[in-house]
Amino acid sequence: MERRKFIGKAALAVGAAGLAVGCTSPAGKAPGAVTSPRVKWRLASSFPRSLDTIYGAAEIFANRVKAMTDGRFDIRVFPAGELFGGLEVMDEIESGAVEVGHSASYYFKGKNPAFVFNCAVPFGLDARQQMAWVSSAGGREVMAGLFADHNIVHFPGGNTGVQMGGWFRREIKSLTDLQGLKMRIPGLGGEVMTRLGATVQVLPGGEIYPALERGAIDATEWVGPYDDEKLGFHRVAKNYYYPGWWEPGPGLSFYINKGAWEKLPPSYQAVVSAASEEAAKWMLTEYDAKNPPALKRLLAGGVTLRPFSDDVMIKAKEETHILLEEQAAADPTYKKIYDHWSKFRAESAAWLSTAELTYSNFVAKNS
Repeated sequence: MERRKFIGKAALAVGAAGLAVGCTSPAGKAPGAVTSPRVKWRLASSFPRSLDTIYGAAEIFANRVKAMTDGRFDIRVFPAGELFGGLEVMDEIESGAVEVGHSASYYFKGKNPAFVFNCAVPFGLDARQQMAWVSSAGGREVMAGLFADHNIVHFPGGNTGVQMGGWFRREIKSLTDLQGLKMRIPGLGGEVMTRLGATVQVLPGGEIYPALERGAIDATEWVGPYDDEKLGFHRVAKNYYYPGWWEPGPGLSFYINKGAWEKLPPSYQAVVSAASEEAAKWMLTEYDAKNPPALKRLLAGGVTLRPFSDDVMIKAKEETHILLEEQAAADPTYKKIYDHWSKFRAESAAWLSTAELTYSNFVAKNS
């Protein structure tokens, strides 16, 4: 009997010792108290460090995660090209080469055309609508299966607001001027431009200026005045077109490897979700603050603002509708997402045009 009691007590002691090894005891806490684990992740961005707003959202995200976990969840951010190319982010997250990425989902429409809805669709949702659809109206949920097919969990990662129509070496007076034009433009907008007669290329941010300077492309779009000024496009092309009808409110995303996500404790998962929403809001407000003075500087430096002609806008909208319908007819998954997105767009447009658009139009005409 005494031998059995001794063995039982010894087993309990060994179990207690094992628990203590797996835990830490910060100052002020009892020895053996359970604390959150230490986690180190790497984040691969699709954007260069020099673009402090679009790249900066990833740093905001990482800093908030670290602060809300008392430094125990540390995410190191890498700019495009430091680990791998900006257009390789989704592949590397899917494979688990890194845990998290920050990018624009329309870069990866070659994997599935429906990825464009998670970022931007020509003549689609503006920034407020896109953010509302993703975060509050079920857009993230309806996209989740598509990302799961690529071993990814996704979260909002920012928005640039409506973009500009880009930089052109020569004036575009009508549709005929687009014939044979070599333009850098990604996403579904690139497909529409192809149908309008342009020759389209997709280049990451850091490669655009050299291509424009040496004449490999005749035109490019990027984001808007603040980023475009930083990239120096105005030094090569003086015609600055608007609006960026292909990107009325492009949303960025954080991609997280599914396996890495599932290893996180629930408290860390909640931190990631909250930090992503804060970073998304930060990006949009930063652009809204920085674009007006940047545009003023560009105009003072000799840039000419030009609107796209009506025939370009009308034909582009027609071709966009045809493309969306064609792809919805060819793929049930695409159609499911498209139908959900279209319903929200119609209802949101009806509401926003009632008060906000009326107000904005009046102020624009009477300012």
